[in-house]
Amino acid sequence: MPAAKPSKQRPADELFPIRTVSSLTGVNVITLRAWERRYALIKPVRTASGHRLYRREDIDRIHSAVALLDRGMAISQVRNTLEHATVSAAPEPGSPWARYLKRMVGAIARFDEDDLEDAYNHAAGVYPIEQVTQELLIPLLKELGRRWETGGLGIAEEHFFGVYLRNKLGARFHHRARSDSGACVLAACLPGEQHEIGLLLFALTAHDHGLRPVLLGANMPLGELAAAIERADCRGVVLSGALTPAPQVLREELPKLVAAAGVPVFVGGMTSVRERDAIVNAGAIPLGNDLSSGVKRIRSALASVHVGK
Repeated sequence: MPAAKPSKQRPADELFPIRTVSSLTGVNVITLRAWERRYALIKPVRTASGHRLYRREDIDRIHSAVALLDRGMAISQVRNTLEHATVSAAPEPGSPWARYLKRMVGAIARFDEDDLEDAYNHAAGVYPIEQVTQELLIPLLKELGRRWETGGLGIAEEHFFGVYLRNKLGARFHHRARSDSGACVLAACLPGEQHEIGLLLFALTAHDHGLRPVLLGANMPLGELAAAIERADCRGVVLSGALTPAPQVLREELPKLVAAAGVPVFVGGMTSVRERDAIVNAGAIPLGNDLSSGVKRIRSALASVHVGK
């Protein structure tokens, strides 16, 4: 679940062990090793002792590979498809998404809300809104994240775009088509997490996939959630975070919520990647930072619980 502002608590090139990658992508360790050896789909870093460590872009690439396999593509074709997609994603004069991206980055740097609005509205008027999210907003957030980490984007610009996009996504969520069907899930940011963009993107994606999110917003005390779950008759809880929370949140508060909730508790965003082991130890389910994959895992887990009952 992407967020508007990445954490500076860890470097941009942070590395993750294979067990974390396997848990977050749903691809078992044996398969990950085979994808490396037989198909050269991924190239993890090796430590002096031979252990594999994966970058954020490796995790994104694995999610993309899984999506292609789910569509019926043969594993032998996946690498070429991903390589072509990587080349196509580079800014080119003929690419509409590259033009939108460049224009919006420039508007943010100038604090030009009118140009930012025009670019967004033009994209939304030409393409389906789900495609705008996947092809423009998420890449834009990643680009801004890279610039923020390297000092190319200031806090003022980040706040300017954060307010703009929160308003746009909030309006989309408010005007969504309501439905009485689908599992109800409570969605909130972890304590201390002030950025709601990742949570809003999740809520919209979850709605598009037939779930009914109840949105609580930023900096939600976990001790308040058990009563809300019962009153809203929710079948799951989804917590979002980009920054690493205070130690007691994952060590004390999250296990208490898992014990009191009576429903599965999920954690998404970069917090779930960095703190995967602590989340699992608390009894919650880490989702990673990929929206579609995360929603798919939630639906699967909720279906299993429902069948079990």
